[in-house]
Amino acid sequence: MPSDGLLLVDKPAGVTSHDVVNAARRALGEKRIGHAGTLDPFATGLLVLLVGRATRLLPHVSGDPKVYEATIRFGVETDTEDLLGEVTVEAPLPARDAVERAIPALTGEIDQVPPAYSAKRVGGRRAYALARAGAAVELAPSRVRVDRWELLDWRGDACDVRITCGGGTYIRSLARDLGRRAGSAAHLTALRRTRSGAFDVRDAAPLDDVREGKAPLGPVTAALPELPVQRVSEDEAARLGRGIDVAALVPGAWGALVHAQTGALVALAERRLDERWQPRVVMRAD
Repeated sequence: MPSDGLLLVDKPAGVTSHDVVNAARRALGEKRIGHAGTLDPFATGLLVLLVGRATRLLPHVSGDPKVYEATIRFGVETDTEDLLGEVTVEAPLPARDAVERAIPALTGEIDQVPPAYSAKRVGGRRAYALARAGAAVELAPSRVRVDRWELLDWRGDACDVRITCGGGTYIRSLARDLGRRAGSAAHLTALRRTRSGAFDVRDAAPLDDVREGKAPLGPVTAALPELPVQRVSEDEAARLGRGIDVAALVPGAWGALVHAQTGALVALAERRLDERWQPRVVMRAD
């Protein structure tokens, strides 16, 4: 029987985000599984998956802010901006104070050139496909938000940092730009996502548990923890299932409307000016 809900997974290094999705599909017997943001194969940490009818909520799941822990190695820049790439630049190691002085320029709203080896599209093709084919890839800068850097450790030619940022920020490119601004070169050697919006990797299941069917599946409502909840009657649930509005009795621009008896999410709704909930995503059975 298909399952609907939220699945948090702690992805290990060496597998793709799609590999994790496929493992969950096999374990749960459910084809409809989507993720709220990928991780590079070398990276580890939190993947937020929605299962079954919950995939309808993906556009509404908040992934901000994201928190990453990363290791940046100085003195070398690679074409992929991580440890898997070919060396493109070598430079003297920077002084620690040069690195610390460079961080403010990479904080706040900044224009960031994405990695050549990324999923960005160039002329209808993925940038990484062009780069692997040997083509010169020039990507336009994107506006991203970096809330905070924390320098956790400094040793030899590397440092450990914690970065809090908005979605769409490439940590690999932050490492690259930090090296350049410090008068050196740099790339990532490790990356771990510890948080995405309200979700924390401490609550995530290891991939082996997912494969063995031991990973806990949270309720659909757990995907929308920041939204006010309004309980609705059987009659109201039926109205919402037909796309008909109901009275808004709790505050908020959006609301999670749940069945009063079962606690199941009936609809994600938007508040109208006349204090009615207009259903935008209905969780009725197909």
